[in-house]
Amino acid sequence: MTIEGVITAIIIGAIIGALGRLLVRGRQNISIIVTILVGIVAALLGTFVASLFDVRDTGGIDWIELLFQVVLAAIGVSIVAGTMGRRDTT
Repeated sequence: MTIEGVITAIIIGAIIGALGRLLVRGRQNISIIVTILVGIVAALLGTFVASLFDVRDTGGIDWIELLFQVVLAAIGVSIVAGTMGRRDTT
């Protein structure tokens, strides 16, 4: 993977993670780095799921693939926020 690919993955991961975080109700006590990491994983998994449904490469913007990615990011943010939110900070 080239440096451009890594930078693109970080940018797309940040966008997907932020959109997924917007879908989750309430406050999430996770950092932006964790949100980006969840977004990157969700983007990769969403692309895989879209390829399973044979909707990965369509003409124009791949809205269905984007929907899979954002929903998976919302699920990931919920899981991570739920597990990180249970830590005792005292």
